[in-house]
Amino acid sequence: MRIIDLHCYPGTEEWFQASIAPYAEALTEYWGRPFVPRTAEELLGELESTGVEAMLVAFDAETVTGRAPCTNDYVAALRDAHPERIAGVWGSVDPLKGAVAIREAERAVKELGVVGFHFHPIAGDFDMDDARFYPLWDAISGLGAAIMVDTGTTGVGARLPGGGGRRLKRARPFPALDDLAVDFPQLTIVAAHPSWPWTDEMIAIALHKANVYWELSGWGPEYFPEALKHDIPRRLQDKVMFGSDYPSVSFSRTLDAWHGLGFRDEILEKVFHANAERVLGV
Repeated sequence: MRIIDLHCYPGTEEWFQASIAPYAEALTEYWGRPFVPRTAEELLGELESTGVEAMLVAFDAETVTGRAPCTNDYVAALRDAHPERIAGVWGSVDPLKGAVAIREAERAVKELGVVGFHFHPIAGDFDMDDARFYPLWDAISGLGAAIMVDTGTTGVGARLPGGGGRRLKRARPFPALDDLAVDFPQLTIVAAHPSWPWTDEMIAIALHKANVYWELSGWGPEYFPEALKHDIPRRLQDKVMFGSDYPSVSFSRTLDAWHGLGFRDEILEKVFHANAERVLGV
């Protein structure tokens, strides 16, 4: 069975410095294991051993963090060098960069062939439904690209005073993703993670909006809220997709837990690859 991981970070020094270096000590405590950079060779070895094809995710929250991005060129180069294990890439643009972000989105789609763009509203400290960003969403929609948006709580800033300045409300799916789906009906929107503590809100949005989908990375599937586990093989079977959130969660650990849920093979076929193939053309 083909396995496409919709949400896989490189885990390398380039990504580490761009995204989580300031939170490494707190994340080590949060996850209960050392949170340190890995090599591209380690990533590729784990992909090979588990049979997973990854969609790598770039990272740009430079306006707020002051840290240089893990660039679209970087993840695209890894894809080009290892097409047998890297099925595609999600680019990243910082919405707070305005016209610069729009130009980079256009370049990343036309020149680098990114599938779409990942946004981390908590790390970037912005709201997806901020009217300032509508020209960016319009441009991405016009390019035929998708967006993937982190929803629910995050390990970034966890167990730090004031959460390290990170606001969980930025990643609440309602009303932001519901409004975005209405205002940009041709834009494919993929919610990332199980959206806890707002899982029921995300279930409602995914069921109501034809252009909204959901990848469930970042959690052991056995810990999914019961409503989500109930609906995956039922109303959500054509909406949800597999993701790991590597290096936070390993491929093998996530896959073992998915198989442990007891879903029928035809459901796992949809979650592991068929929905991503249909929705994103992977």
